[in-house]
Amino acid sequence: MPDFSDSLKPASPTGPSILSQERSQSNVPINELATHLLSRNSFLSRQEKILPILQSHPLFNKTKQFNLSRPERYHLGLARAKQLRRWKDEYGWDEEDFKMAEYLCDDVSPFMVHEAMFPTTVREQGSREQREEWLPRIERWEVVGCYAQTELGHGSNVRGLECRATWNPKEKNFTIHSPTLTGSKWWNGSMGRTANHAIVVAQLYVPKSADSSELVNHGPHPFIVQIRDMKTHQPLEGIIVGDIGPKYGYAPMDNGYMLFNNFRVPHSAMLSNYSRVDPNTCTYTKPANPAVVYGSLTAVRAAIIMHARLIMARAVTIAVRYSTIRRQFQDRDSSDKAAPELPVLDYTTVQIRILPLLATAFALHYTGEAMYELYSSTRAKIDSGDFSKLATLHAQSSGLKSLCTELAANSIETCRRAMGGHGFGGASGFIQLNNDYLSKPTVEGDNWMITQQTASYLLKRMQAAVAGKGQPQDEMEASCRSWLQNEHNKSPTPFSIFEDDAAIVQAFTRRSRDLTHRAYVSRFVHKKSWNSMLLQLRQISHAESQAILVSNFHAALSQPTLSPTLRGHLTTQFRLFALFTMDAHARDFSKSHSVSEADLDDLPNHIQALMAEIRPHAVALVDAWKVPDFLLDSALGRSDGKVYEDLWNRAHRLNPLNEITFNPDYRSEEIVMGSGDGGRGVLAKL
Repeated sequence: MPDFSDSLKPASPTGPSILSQERSQSNVPINELATHLLSRNSFLSRQEKILPILQSHPLFNKTKQFNLSRPERYHLGLARAKQLRRWKDEYGWDEEDFKMAEYLCDDVSPFMVHEAMFPTTVREQGSREQREEWLPRIERWEVVGCYAQTELGHGSNVRGLECRATWNPKEKNFTIHSPTLTGSKWWNGSMGRTANHAIVVAQLYVPKSADSSELVNHGPHPFIVQIRDMKTHQPLEGIIVGDIGPKYGYAPMDNGYMLFNNFRVPHSAMLSNYSRVDPNTCTYTKPANPAVVYGSLTAVRAAIIMHARLIMARAVTIAVRYSTIRRQFQDRDSSDKAAPELPVLDYTTVQIRILPLLATAFALHYTGEAMYELYSSTRAKIDSGDFSKLATLHAQSSGLKSLCTELAANSIETCRRAMGGHGFGGASGFIQLNNDYLSKPTVEGDNWMITQQTASYLLKRMQAAVAGKGQPQDEMEASCRSWLQNEHNKSPTPFSIFEDDAAIVQAFTRRSRDLTHRAYVSRFVHKKSWNSMLLQLRQISHAESQAILVSNFHAALSQPTLSPTLRGHLTTQFRLFALFTMDAHARDFSKSHSVSEADLDDLPNHIQALMAEIRPHAVALVDAWKVPDFLLDSALGRSDGKVYEDLWNRAHRLNPLNEITFNPDYRSEEIVMGSGDGGRGVLAKL
């Protein structure tokens, strides 16, 4: 029977014609911008090489993915991950090729922690002998690992972990034990059903001497532990391990629980690059700098910042394309009763929600690049015995992780809401993106708690600057000293933010120093308790992180490789991000004498003018992020503009629910017409 909808077309103007017009009116050099943004590790060429492979394989088809149960999603995720690994061998992919394949697959891999935290920890925390033993086996996926730190009762407070590792001098081994239910490892990805080994972070207890019964707790330390049989994949005796169940997102990820019952591991299980226990003398050697124990978390936090920009770019790509195609209401000031409806993106109430997010994606990009360089240089210094930059890396990665993941997570929901009713639908491209990204503000340091680490660093540097003894320890202390000498208590002249972009950077820096000093006074002069200051501490962490974002963005504008046209567009993005952020925290800039009251009052006008300047180029700017339709999986964000055709196709032709005829008669127990099942098919799955 013919389907008469096959011949129907959307009303004019059609999506393809609208996007074509949008692109033709812009002078944004899309390819130059794409290369500028995505040149690291040959991102674009790798994407072009690997995308066709995934698109052509039925395992990566997303048509009915939303209709699968949780066990089915883990099954599919495992199948996809294993196929990618086989392709790595078949095509000779390097690590960056493989990461690209996972990025394009857009489904969290049950092997994700095995590829990230697990080898990173062995590489950084393991001795040379341990690296030589374990890393080749990890690379071959013979040993499949996870990172077991977080517990049922403890997350961010690593020092409070309950799992214990006790050194046994006579047997020359460790006993790993979970003394309480809350000491169960919990939330650890890849552990529930996939991993056969784990990095177990446990409190290290060592006897005072080989013949002493008195134990000394040396704090949390990492151990590499086999948790399942290598042939049967069953848990080893003395270990309970499994999957914790459904979550908001990450359906294919087997986040797990694990308890130990006096489980013995050899002396070699303790990763001993920085700290160790002498098996003969029972002597404990501590690391030169205790913070190196958390190097793996620092690495992941730096990577999270880089990832956040791609998440924002994806959400904004959908929002910009759809809001240019979607028409709603005529211009109220038009005298033409037959005037066409306005594109949704022409409304400033939509622009203010979407366009600053586009600018934020660029801001996150440049700080992601800066963090990549800081992490690489700091690791090189640590390897040579120089720990001078570790505190800065830890503080910046903590504060930026908190701010950037919050910005990215909020951007998805903001874009979804700006899309109206269709943003709520399964074809929007926001559902899995939103659910999966919701973990990021929490994992690797809760976004509120983690700001204490940045704030503590800032307060220490301000305290040292106030003392003014000797040479500054680092750039932050030097900056605090400069602020104290030249600006504090001197009612400094506000910066002319509309006349000089460098003045915007200076305004953010002054505001951060002022807020940090106010927190210093609260803590060290007025002796306020730490807990009573937590909101203030979060404020100074975010202020410093915002200053870093603005500074890195501005510095990038001077890159000599940028064409004048591209530099002009990026400068507009910089101004919108900085001024929009400033407007949201106007009182801080006023109190610190960073910006005049008159300029703060004028901020909304400048922001609206910048959005009007960006509006004609919005589609071209999101195009430059080169997010493939396969990855977007969004009817609303299609690059060809066929929004309504795709929405209809997904609902009418691809929805499996429409393939079943149900019996709605309440008097009958039958659920599916003609089945006579009385709902038993559903009951069997409950």
